[in-house]
Parts: sequence; C-alpha cells; structure tokens
Amino acid sequence: MIIRRATENDLAELNRLLYQVMEVHSQGRPDIFRQGEKKYSDEELKAILNDYKRPIFVADEGETGLSGYVFCVIEENRGSRILNKIKTLYIDDLCVDKELRHRNIGRRLLEYAVNFAKAEKCRSVTLNVWAFNGNAIKFYETCGFTPQKITMEKLI
Repeated sequence: MIIRRATENDLAELNRLLYQVMEVHSQGRPDIFRQGEKKYSDEELKAILNDYKRPIFVADEGETGLSGYVFCVIEENRGSRILNKIKTLYIDDLCVDKELRHRNIGRRLLEYAVNFAKAEKCRSVTLNVWAFNGNAIKFYETCGFTPQKITMEKLI
C-alpha cells in the first residue's frame, strides 16, 4: 500500500468509499442524513482535486483499488478580537473500506495527513466526529485526538 495524493483517475473509487461513509451516517442519524447519497458530486470532487488547499490522500492498494482516503482542508483563521491567527489542517472526511478496517490503514492515512500539516506549518489537525459513531471516536482518541469543543442539541 502506498499513500499518495488523489487524482481524477480515482473518482470511481472515491465515490465507492464516499457511499460507504454516508451509509454509516444515514444509519446512525437517519433524521439528518439521506440514505443512498454521497457528500460530493463528481464536479465538486474534480474541483477539490485541483485545489492545493484541499488535498485528498488515498491508500492505494494497486490493482485492487483504494482501501481508504482522507479529505483535508487547510484552514487559516485570520484572527479577530478574541481569536488568535491559527493555521490548521481540518480532516473533512476519513474512510477505510468496510472490508479492510482494523489493519492500520486509517492510522497511516491520518499520520500522513499530520505530516502534511507539519510541512505546511499548521498549528494543529482538527476534525469533527458524530457522537453516534463510537468506533470513530475511539479510533481518533487512540491517535491522540482530544475534544476541542462539543456541539449539543435538544430535539424538539
């Protein structure tokens, strides 16, 4: 397996994995997420693939395809009256093929993203994870992530 930046040649495999992520989300919170959808259209994916500040890194297994991806966004907070200027790498999405989990693919993708963030002189790597996704929360915690803030809701 090699980890590399995604290209337009990876669209079909990225879409396959995007549907897997949405399946987890639509099962966990069907009140929020639509079943059978994906996060990005092909046109949006192509635009992201051509945006240096929105790298997608993939775990390439050669002839058997992609085993995972990590979508990233370089974010630069310009500062304000209350916030310091901060450059971070935001993990927009991370997926490991459901048939290949627990093989350190996700950890390797995340480490690759962290190293990219260091090279870009980011202060931190951030991400959001849905509270229903206990497996993802445990995974991120084992990778050294801790809560920065918590979003709460009250359904009415």
